[in-house]
Amino acid sequence: QVQLVESGGGSVPAGGSLRLSCRTSEYTYSTYYMGWFRQAPGKEREGVAAINVGGGSTLYAGSVKARFTISRDNAKNTVYLQMNSLKPEDTAMYYCAAGRVWSLREYDYEYWGQGTQVTVSS
Repeated sequence: QVQLVESGGGSVPAGGSLRLSCRTSEYTYSTYYMGWFRQAPGKEREGVAAINVGGGSTLYAGSVKARFTISRDNAKNTVYLQMNSLKPEDTAMYYCAAGRVWSLREYDYEYWGQGTQVTVSS
């Protein structure tokens, strides 16, 4: 059974930073592409960032490019999302996901974490 455990969410003022973590098993980490998605109240879930298995290639949504960075830590089987220059519109539930296609499309991902809340105040 694939398990994804997110952590690192919280409340910050605009301009602040947070780092989200997604820990999983060694098998999942070494097999699947990993992505971060978010869903704000009343809105559809959207892809934020994705990283390939080797960690050498990344994808970002235009709204977060140059502010967010996705990375992998092989020693810890963990994927991170470093979020800088946060804006109130970044407020959402953030989800980690694992899939067999490297994309920002929700339907390409098979397994999902429970989510971690990020709130950015103006």
